[in-house]
Amino acid sequence: MLKILKLFIKLTLLVVVVGAVFYAHRTYTNVKNVMKYEKAIDATLKAQGLEGDTRLALAIIYTETKGNAADVMQSSESLNGNRNSISTEDESIQQGVANLCKVLEYAEDKKVDIWAGVQAYNFGQSYIDYVAKNGGKNNLELAEKYSRTVVAPSLGNTTGETYYHVTVDSLMNSGGKLYVNGGNMYYANEVKWHLMLLDLFNW
Repeated sequence: MLKILKLFIKLTLLVVVVGAVFYAHRTYTNVKNVMKYEKAIDATLKAQGLEGDTRLALAIIYTETKGNAADVMQSSESLNGNRNSISTEDESIQQGVANLCKVLEYAEDKKVDIWAGVQAYNFGQSYIDYVAKNGGKNNLELAEKYSRTVVAPSLGNTTGETYYHVTVDSLMNSGGKLYVNGGNMYYANEVKWHLMLLDLFNW
């Protein structure tokens, strides 16, 4: 029995180590892929007067596509309401940065925290007004309620239908689920996490 227990422990440790190595390698690859856009984003941000937010824009690319799509910032919906209608990386960055600047400036005007602005990149600018009326600071409780009662119904999900979006954060808070057509209520938290990954793995 003791031998079996020791074997089980060794196998478990092996699985954990292999999993950690795989995750680290995949993350390093993703970070390097995202960092290819640093110069383009920096130049675009400077042109729009927000030189200090290059890392934030890169973290949004990591969150949206990890740089593996032409519309790297998934910004076509903010342009014309249609998904995947932007076909070049340059156009995506121009529109994505413009939208990011807009929501961050609006968040500042409304005196809410920056993460409400980041969450609004996913939810839309009206989320900032919602946060301003409900304490002035983005949090998961507000994001969940807005996703369920505003975003999802506006796009046809009036029954609270969900789907799986498995991350550590979502597993801990909603069983790994998001509302269909409700945006991503974990968006700001994911961008925070990806900011940290960009710092850790940008060797």
